Amino acid sequence: MFSSIICSIITGGLALIGVIYTSRKQHDLTISEVRTEIALIKKDISTLDASVKKHNNVVERMYEAEKAISVMQERQDVANHRISDLEEDNHNGR
Repeated sequence: MFSSIICSIITGGLALIGVIYTSRKQHDLTISEVRTEIALIKKDISTLDASVKKHNNVVERMYEAEKAISVMQERQDVANHRISDLEEDNHNGR
């Protein structure tokens, strides 16, 4: 009976060591996978950040271009008005 208790204790201890070892290996594997995923997410964020910066640059340039176009349109309108006035004065003066 004493030998069966010793056998049970040894078997239980070995089973516990096996469980601890397996659990530790699985933990290490999980940590490795998490680190890999974090690295991939950081890379994706960097790529997305670069794309957003490009987009914002285009938006800023378009805003400046629209302002320049607006100024040119105002100048064109003023020039057209002056031409109309000159043509009217020319016709009235004849």
